[in-house]
Amino acid sequence: MNRDITLQQIAQDIPAGIIYATDKELEDLQKILQEALKLREGHKNLQKLIQSFTGKGMAG
Repeated sequence: MNRDITLQQIAQDIPAGIIYATDKELEDLQKILQEALKLREGHKNLQKLIQSFTGKGMAG
């Protein structure tokens, strides 16, 4: 998957609903996205902790 997309491609993919959303709706969406990013980061950190734990073995 190529993650190097242009600003034009991003703008073309924005649904009309977001473009015409109210400030309150956009604030709520931003909160949801922030929490999703926190969750994603937490999941990554949990995976690292599990890998570290299982790499050391139960005896430590």
